[in-house]
Amino acid sequence: MSLGEATEPEKMEGAGSWDVLEWTKIDPISRSVSLVKCDFLLEAEEVVVEGYGVVLVNTDEAGTVLVTNYRILFLSEGTRNIIPLGTVPLATIEKIGKIAVKGQLVPRQPEKNPSQRLLQVIGKDMRIIVFGFRPRTKQRRAIFDALLRWTKPAGLWDLYAFVSGPSKFRNTNPKLRLLNEYFRLIGRRSHRASMSIVEDCSFTVGNELWRISSVNANYSLCQTYPFALIVPKSISDEEILQASNFRARGRFPVITWCHPGTGAVLARSSQPLVGLMMNVRSNMDEKLVSALCSNLSGVMGTRRKLYIADARPRKNALANGAMGGGSESSSNYFQSEIVFFGIDNIHAMRESLARLREYLDTHGATSSDGMSSFLRHGGWTWGGGNLSSMSASVSTLGDSGWLIHVQSVLAGSAWIAARVALESASVLVHCSDGWDRTTQLVSLASLLLDPYYRTLAGFQALVEKDWLAFGHPFSDRFGLPTISGGGNTLFELSRQSSTGSYSSSPMRQSSGSFTTQATSSSHSQASNNSSPIFLQWVDCIAQLARMYPLAFEFSSTFLVDFLDCVLSCRFGNFLCNSEKERQQCSVSEACGCLWAYLTDLRNSEGKSHVHYNLFYDPSKHNGPLLPPAAALAPTLWPQFHLRWACPSEAQVGELEAQCRNMAMRFSELQKAKEVAERKAKEVAATVESLTADLLRERQLNTSAVNLAKKASKENAAIKRAIQSLGFKVHFSGNGDCTVDIEANPPVSPQVSMYSYSQRESDDPIQCDEKSDLSVSITVVGDEVLPNNPITRVCESLCPMRTRDGGCRWPDAGCAQFGSQFVGLRANFDAFDRLSIYDSHFDSDKR
Repeated sequence: MSLGEATEPEKMEGAGSWDVLEWTKIDPISRSVSLVKCDFLLEAEEVVVEGYGVVLVNTDEAGTVLVTNYRILFLSEGTRNIIPLGTVPLATIEKIGKIAVKGQLVPRQPEKNPSQRLLQVIGKDMRIIVFGFRPRTKQRRAIFDALLRWTKPAGLWDLYAFVSGPSKFRNTNPKLRLLNEYFRLIGRRSHRASMSIVEDCSFTVGNELWRISSVNANYSLCQTYPFALIVPKSISDEEILQASNFRARGRFPVITWCHPGTGAVLARSSQPLVGLMMNVRSNMDEKLVSALCSNLSGVMGTRRKLYIADARPRKNALANGAMGGGSESSSNYFQSEIVFFGIDNIHAMRESLARLREYLDTHGATSSDGMSSFLRHGGWTWGGGNLSSMSASVSTLGDSGWLIHVQSVLAGSAWIAARVALESASVLVHCSDGWDRTTQLVSLASLLLDPYYRTLAGFQALVEKDWLAFGHPFSDRFGLPTISGGGNTLFELSRQSSTGSYSSSPMRQSSGSFTTQATSSSHSQASNNSSPIFLQWVDCIAQLARMYPLAFEFSSTFLVDFLDCVLSCRFGNFLCNSEKERQQCSVSEACGCLWAYLTDLRNSEGKSHVHYNLFYDPSKHNGPLLPPAAALAPTLWPQFHLRWACPSEAQVGELEAQCRNMAMRFSELQKAKEVAERKAKEVAATVESLTADLLRERQLNTSAVNLAKKASKENAAIKRAIQSLGFKVHFSGNGDCTVDIEANPPVSPQVSMYSYSQRESDDPIQCDEKSDLSVSITVVGDEVLPNNPITRVCESLCPMRTRDGGCRWPDAGCAQFGSQFVGLRANFDAFDRLSIYDSHFDSDKR
């Protein structure tokens, strides 16, 4: 029977803070998952169980709860939209528990309360939510059993990351990215990693001080170290093998960052095995550590100082001596100084975060017990609203100790960075095993020293190098299944208990009677090893980003989204406890890549994406960040700590959002300006082209006018010449000429023709232009021409003819003869000069 077919519940009468559970407003009609629009499901995400008529107590919202193989989904009853507060990835859930509320919660409510069915979900992301179910429907039991099964899967391969596969967010081999970062650190940027050099171990390059070693290529030397390590060039692999026996879990000193100019290094290791009396020594370990202190640049024979930073409190380091551990003696290591940072262990951090989460839930605006905070109900939940009770409630924030722990990590990292930057000293950092506090310190110090790690690409390289490659046990710290080699079994899977005891806030205890039901009274060893170490490190980065808003390319929103992706286990990057285990499980091939997913998000919007810091200016902080002690006063990280309990107060990014909108608007205007400028240039080019065409047309017009004037002048000269012979000449508009004879000449010529054709080619602009001007004169008579028509025409018609047969026509170029006719063709050049012989046309002198 599906949950939708459960019997219709009776109305639950609330009392006190649980008045928010108004069951009558919930539609009791049965539904099935097949009728729910599930287009919001991810790839390979499947609904396991559903519950209808559920109330999210924190916000008094009614809706539908769907449990999938990846998350809890809470859909609004009216809109069917996803409610973010009630939607939790299963891997992000730390605890679940069934709660029964009995009795009278508030004295002013005299009515009796029936037992109310509640389900509490506590998340690793500072979220505590409670779902209220109808009584006698068995929905809570079904939801609880599904969560019990899917939040703590029996096997690593049951995690959603393996079920969904790589999808479109495929991963590249992380070994290649690690080698490329090593090449950058030792100044071999021209080298590029490839699988071929990984397989044949040909990546062992170096510089004058350091080299990349393949001594741990098959993880036989140290199972939690990466396959490639940066070590002093003066130390051979055989000496490294001997030195590794002196450190806990074989985590011998290796270089994690080196200064490109001074030669100073950050190195990391685990605690030395000095024994109960702290008198055990290792010559090879001392030689390896001494090699970290290369000569100071430019100072011959002077060796740099070495600081050995022990992250633990001194008393804890001494206590570890009972188990063979401990700390170094400065007398055994050349020119060294031992410093204890006093940072508490993983258990203290876990309890501190739990207290902080409880404080935020108790005093937040969306409390999981259904009771409103001071801001919502006029102050009565503050114990009457008096000042002393308010102060006492706020003081519990300091009692959580979380901000003190964050300050300790920040102060230790800043101290390390200052020693490297200001003294050119080398620093060796370790705690007990060298994978929790050590990782926090060296990675945060690297981020302070190297501006590259404050970019998005550098942040990825930093996380993959110091956290993933150097074996931070993510599965143990997040409470997830892991693998370990043992006997003939390829993998041994460890599970965690799914529930535990739940503490109630003072407010809840005074308000009513809560009965918490748990399936197990104790945690397994793996559960006791869970701790928010990585979350605390990201919190430290958020504090630095607040102090140096121009120094980081990524925004606080990016850090929140990054943490959510890590905690959700949607991708495989942060599964297992070491690089070796991830390689055994083929995580990079079988699961999607978190980095590819985040990159795809940013590519969708470019630099305007919320993951980019609008105020990033690399020129302002192109060197190390060395915050003074007075600046290391952390506060709550609103965007992460307050987003569920105090959503309105968590919107500290609202100003940044407005600035981002203004930047986007400015970018749009800038693009519009560029488009307008481009169009203006195109219009200007068009105008220039048209202007050039117009100029050419004007030149052509001027040339044509000049030609017409010249033709007119020539026509006038011809007309005068013809009229001087006794003819009347009429020119038509199309260039034809008609000649009338005034008197009967003694001879009627059969044909007398004059024609003219001239082509202007002198002007280069007119080289392609043609000008044809022709004038023809035709005289037709009835009489037949005599035998010598040319002579007779010349004698009778031409006044330039002399009696002795000569010609007074200038240059004597008047006549041309054809085989069929006699033509008179004018030499227009002569006509041009005719003005000086005007007397020839004077009839009085003829």
